Amino acid sequence: MNKSYEVYAQEVEPLSILSPEGKIINEEEMPNLSDDQLKELMRRMVFTRTWDERAVNLGRQGRLGFYAPVSGQEATMVGSEFALNKEDFVCPGYRDMPQIVWHGLPLYQAFLYSRGHQHGGQIPEGVNVLMPQIIIGAQILHATGVAMGFKKRNQKNVVITYTGDGGSSEGDFYEGLNFAGVFKLPAIYVVQNNGYAITTPFSKQTAAQSVAHKAVAAGIKGVQVDGMDVLAVYKAVQDAAERGRNGEGATLIESLTYRFRPHSMADDTTKYRTKEEEGEWSLKDPIIRFGKYLESKGLWSDEDTARVKDEAKASVAEHIKKAETTEKMTVAGLIDSMFEETPQHLQEQKADFS
Repeated sequence: MNKSYEVYAQEVEPLSILSPEGKIINEEEMPNLSDDQLKELMRRMVFTRTWDERAVNLGRQGRLGFYAPVSGQEATMVGSEFALNKEDFVCPGYRDMPQIVWHGLPLYQAFLYSRGHQHGGQIPEGVNVLMPQIIIGAQILHATGVAMGFKKRNQKNVVITYTGDGGSSEGDFYEGLNFAGVFKLPAIYVVQNNGYAITTPFSKQTAAQSVAHKAVAAGIKGVQVDGMDVLAVYKAVQDAAERGRNGEGATLIESLTYRFRPHSMADDTTKYRTKEEEGEWSLKDPIIRFGKYLESKGLWSDEDTARVKDEAKASVAEHIKKAETTEKMTVAGLIDSMFEETPQHLQEQKADFS
């Protein structure tokens, strides 16, 4: 099997399977996916793009709190989660709502989380995710701990976590990778390198040739993948998961991607990105790219895209309504939600808010 995209020496060649025109250029690495699975990947990407567009508008209307846009990163987010088993664990950063929703978190709870409601963090039984971490890079340590738990229990599961290129400059990032290397943990660390840590370009964040090279110092596998190619992302994560389940240790995956929208709703990309740069990346749009491939196989059409968009809009409307009609938070309720049995001293404090 060709592993030229793995980091062994100084050169890195990102794994790609589809050209920007949607043609297979790396047959050897093509994952074994059924037609139904290929269509489901596309459905999820179109759904996620539409959900993102609606969420941005909801934020502008004041109906959501903090929201981090994702358009452009669907291939990395959807493709990576699709390569997992439901028993595997996802430890997200604040932008990684699509991964945990596709892993089983109800969409209305994602909206509750954005609105700052305590029940946004009430994970349903059997959904193996943590709540998105706001502290940059802290989820790396959480994932490392979950992976250690899997190893100690001899469970054939893996944990995946995500951060941006800015997160790869955090101390937590290096500590997590070093620990995973020492103990050969079943962990997958995905860095979604979109070229900027808010406004800081990647070239000013590190002198390393790539994020993937940072795996060498930790003694783990490092790979770089075309993050706008959903099949390449799926294959890289599938390989990493197989290595983790087989006791071969952790993998660092640098996904080269591009977010079409701002870092957050308070960001202004015109201050640091050019129209030329945005235009070049738009030619690699993961949905258009994968759509061309599926169309060539007779598996997808514009009608399918329109149908999924309508489905997503209806779903967002249903779930935001459910989030908005959820019982409002109270201080007493927040205290009770923190403990199975509320301690006496907090029982007394609750009385002050009754």
